[in-house]
Amino acid sequence: MSLGSAVFAALYDASSRQAEETELAPRRAALLSGLAGSVFDVGAGTGANLPHFPAACTVTAVEPDPHMRRRLAAKLNTAAATVTVADASAEALPAPDASVDAVVFTLVLCTVPDPAAALAEAARVLKPGGRLLFLEHVRGSGRHAKLQDFVQPLWSVAVQGCHPNRDTLTALAAAGFSATVQEEFGVGPGWNPVNPLVVGSAVPDRRQAGQ
Repeated sequence: MSLGSAVFAALYDASSRQAEETELAPRRAALLSGLAGSVFDVGAGTGANLPHFPAACTVTAVEPDPHMRRRLAAKLNTAAATVTVADASAEALPAPDASVDAVVFTLVLCTVPDPAAALAEAARVLKPGGRLLFLEHVRGSGRHAKLQDFVQPLWSVAVQGCHPNRDTLTALAAAGFSATVQEEFGVGPGWNPVNPLVVGSAVPDRRQAGQ
């Protein structure tokens, strides 16, 4: 990992604190409130989801970056759920087929190197009836989408691989998920490249997957 990733991890919590307090934390809490059983928190970062998992969950917090993972491990005492930290990637989840009740992606599908593979992995590990939960920033429309395309190369370098212009809802459909967006919202000024954000859930279309 580069020095850049170490600096990014060190600054991440402070740089996102205001957005977390005003917009993101309440939505994380609402999104995760009904969970129980085996849960994979993919790209768990520094542990923003940890306080919001119910005690009925057994969580595997997947985080490939060692700098993020160290900060994540230091926050395990904020969780009511039982949490295990895993050094793994979104594209190779450490779980057998059809073994997980829920897979959670929060502000991570913008960054994973291969989002199609990550979503295929989520579909693989989910039990029949399992859900994928998401809170992600997504591609906008019109001029805003053009702005996202324009800033993307520099943005990805500055923000450790983040792509503000990823069309995550289309990617979910392409991966065989049926997604329901519960809310679309923004953080900060409307021109912010990481607007809009969406919160919702998705289930695999087993018929499309041939299962």
